[in-house]
Amino acid sequence: MPILDKRTLDFVSHSPEQTIRFGVRLGERLQSGDLLCLNGELGAGKTTFVTGLAQGWGALDPVTSPTFVIVNEYRRADGLRLRHLDCYRLNSGNDALALGLDDLLDDTAPMVVEWPERILEALPPERLNLTLKWMDDTKRNLRLEARGARYEQLLNEFRHAAFSGG
Repeated sequence: MPILDKRTLDFVSHSPEQTIRFGVRLGERLQSGDLLCLNGELGAGKTTFVTGLAQGWGALDPVTSPTFVIVNEYRRADGLRLRHLDCYRLNSGNDALALGLDDLLDDTAPMVVEWPERILEALPPERLNLTLKWMDDTKRNLRLEARGARYEQLLNEFRHAAFSGG
């Protein structure tokens, strides 16, 4: 687990189950208003990671890829929702804004954005970026990059929980 600096963490997941466990550890730490941007090609493991993230956050609903519906919401028992936005079919930040991105980026729910590079100009600069890269049929390289004080804190908490047994 190379720690490139206090804002970056790089590690290899050796199975889909391990990718889910990493997602669970991060999901347990998500707060309303948090923004997580997922980068990676088709098949890189984004939906697998979000499955764990939603479990750790406490979602009652199963995770599905929102490619065709653009936004999924996963409910929690306390009524809060985790938003999951897929920008694969969007062409620009203007497309996202026309769909109500500003309303989705409020402080009442954490949000996960897949294919954020397609709407980058519409996203706030402070966020946690996760890049997933396919290595082989089971292994994925995952790199977390924190942008902003809240996300440096989140990354530090995740690092401790995932790699120090906390």
